[in-house]
Amino acid sequence: MLRAISDVNLPKFLDEDVPLFRGILSDLFPGLALPDIDYTNLVAALEGSCRDRNLQPLPSFFEKCIQLYEMVVVRHGLMLVGFSFGMKTSAVRVLADALSAMCRDGHGEFNTRHVSINPKSITMGQLYGEDDPVSKEWTDGVLAVKFRNFARDTSPDRKWLILDGPVDAIWIGATSSAKWGLLSVWFMSVGRLA
Repeated sequence: MLRAISDVNLPKFLDEDVPLFRGILSDLFPGLALPDIDYTNLVAALEGSCRDRNLQPLPSFFEKCIQLYEMVVVRHGLMLVGFSFGMKTSAVRVLADALSAMCRDGHGEFNTRHVSINPKSITMGQLYGEDDPVSKEWTDGVLAVKFRNFARDTSPDRKWLILDGPVDAIWIGATSSAKWGLLSVWFMSVGRLA
């Protein structure tokens, strides 16, 4: 339970909040220490991926990649936030490459494929889908098409659909409310999705 609490929450905190969080955990679970997880193979694959992409293999970058990996393992969806040029996109790409390399080398991971879309580069209707105002005919958005393609693919590969672009309050609100509306649209048209 301590591992789950730590893995799910630790990546969410700012650096200055980590000692406070660890203090709370030590109060809740006195005398209990988490054993370190052996990420030797993952770190080696991350180093290789950084080398292939001409990136500096910094320990702080690896820490963020490992935190991202831990989040991917326990969640279906997540959001990376931070300043522009903060290595978020690079972390996703390097981790995907590293997991695919680990799969090829037989280290128990899955090949990882990813598709990136900048959600701010198109209209909300183009992104999510929309009814034609004249004919009332539904046109799938880019997300529905990409989800459908991933759903039809029966390979065991990890499939990541990444919305990579600037985030603002309007987009977050639309995404949060549209997510549930889209799920209901997709569930109503399962034949089209699968």
